[in-house]
Amino acid sequence: MYTKGPALLFLVLAGAMRLFGGVALLVSEPFGKFGFFNPTGHASIYLSGVCAETPTKLRLCAPGESGVVISRYNRIASHDWIAVPLLPYLYAMDRPEEIPASANVAVVAHLRDAYRRAHLQELAPDSPEGEPPKGDWVQLVGAAYDRSIYGFMLDTGRKDDERLIRLLNAQRNGKRFHLLYRNCADFARGIINFYYPGALRRSLIADAGTSTPKHSAKALVKYGRRRPELDLRQFVIPQIPGMRRSTKVRGVNESLVRSKKYVAPLLFLQPWVAATAGAAYLISGRFNPAAQPRIVCEREAVEACMGSVDSGIRASAEVSTGPSKPTRARGY
Repeated sequence: MYTKGPALLFLVLAGAMRLFGGVALLVSEPFGKFGFFNPTGHASIYLSGVCAETPTKLRLCAPGESGVVISRYNRIASHDWIAVPLLPYLYAMDRPEEIPASANVAVVAHLRDAYRRAHLQELAPDSPEGEPPKGDWVQLVGAAYDRSIYGFMLDTGRKDDERLIRLLNAQRNGKRFHLLYRNCADFARGIINFYYPGALRRSLIADAGTSTPKHSAKALVKYGRRRPELDLRQFVIPQIPGMRRSTKVRGVNESLVRSKKYVAPLLFLQPWVAATAGAAYLISGRFNPAAQPRIVCEREAVEACMGSVDSGIRASAEVSTGPSKPTRARGY
């Protein structure tokens, strides 16, 4: 008699939780040579209730699955968007217990290639010599080895997840990328606005009308503050030690005035452009994703952590109130 009550309650709660999931804007810090010249970072979308039947075909998740990360890419198999399961996207691994505590360049290359050979041959086939191909396919797996990732999550309904799946599966998934007006942040903005119309807009002042990951996050935080009943949750996935550390994500005008490689020539050749960019940054460009209250999702419990950030169960620990004392989610 006494064991049926809790068991029944658990089943009811589990069934209720499966009725909805979450959508998160993921803002990834810039890294490497491209990040040096374009420090705006990368934007992608995490969907906890949607999974990948293939990298270009979506379906609802089955019980126990942890969702998918989907983003727009420029030069990967001529596709507009590609979807990768959460753990492989972050760590190039299927099982959390196998994720290394640190990884150098050689280890990361091995992990990525092993996952590619097992799951991504259609997108990135072997070279004629049987070696791993060159190209941007490495962006699909092991993102947390290259950079820290900040997440901003809202609830989704099952019916809306189903509508998004039908929409993306029905559309032609051909290359559409353009750095200025159809970039990764534009794609993420479209997904967030699908669930929450009008939540994200381009920043005419801070980014000169171009979508960037940083100001997409800023817009979503402001949207969440205006509508506290939506319960916007924030988290960070730290970079795995071993590779060169990623750098702060920036907006367009911020990049111009805070990077010596840009501001010095502008001050000499076009000082009015530098002054305009500086004013735009001061008026509308200041926002730091790393300074937002958040939960820290560590590698060994990232699925449980993001599940607790997701709708339904909340983390047992308190969320941090700033960057100095983040809550570390090691298990729930």
